[in-house]
Amino acid sequence: MKNQHPETEQESLYKDLDQMSVLDLLTNINKEDQKVPQIIEKQIPKIEKLVKAIVKKMQLGGRLFYIGAGTSGRIGILDASECPPTFGVPHDMIIGIIAGGDTAIRKAVEKAEDDVEQAWKDLEKHEISSLDFIIGIAASGNTPYVLGGLKKAKEHNIKTGSISCNSSGLIAQVADHSIELVVGPEFLTGSTRMKAGTAQKLALNMISTSVMIKLGKVKGNKMVDMQLSNEKLVKRAIKMIMEELHVEQNLAAELLEKHKSVRAVLLEMNKKQ
Repeated sequence: MKNQHPETEQESLYKDLDQMSVLDLLTNINKEDQKVPQIIEKQIPKIEKLVKAIVKKMQLGGRLFYIGAGTSGRIGILDASECPPTFGVPHDMIIGIIAGGDTAIRKAVEKAEDDVEQAWKDLEKHEISSLDFIIGIAASGNTPYVLGGLKKAKEHNIKTGSISCNSSGLIAQVADHSIELVVGPEFLTGSTRMKAGTAQKLALNMISTSVMIKLGKVKGNKMVDMQLSNEKLVKRAIKMIMEELHVEQNLAAELLEKHKSVRAVLLEMNKKQ
């Protein structure tokens, strides 16, 4: 049964925000934010099962999709867009989809989240299949766009997960693996870009990073497949090579220039040993 009093819509624990000093505002926001990691910690066993299910699909060649609306959709797109440069994976391996399309990344699209059919249409554009995995993200747990997408996925035998911030959101009842991060009332009543958004971001960090590590995209604690798209990352790559191979900076830079990635350098040098 749908929660009649969703936690994300409950009144703030703090009164008269407009009368607070800047110091009190910042202190109280921070006090609320500190609750988030503790709530996530309690969900780690469920997140573990979700990660293992995703890895299983992606090892078979499947992709990971995030679907969401508003803040939730933007957070999904952010996580997906950071995976290629961080882990060197193709841009179509982890895909973030937001209600209202790319326009909605910067500007709210009226009623986009209320369309129960559109998420599946958006997924079909990517030729979604039972090899893939979908995570629906919705602070309320009841966003029609996300709920409709997960229901259609189930009809097509596609495995799903959900991340919500209410204790009885409908998407948690539909998804195969549901994560409920109930962070409680927001400091600013109903503003789910705050604690709810933070919880979603932290959870996705955990999920995508763990998945990529288990898919072999990390060596030790290093991003050996990262894209060398700017000077900072080139310097980081050179430092990695120096540390791994115990060589001087000039040689590390030459090896990187020749082989174009940290992983390629390490593989080549290990062959010679």
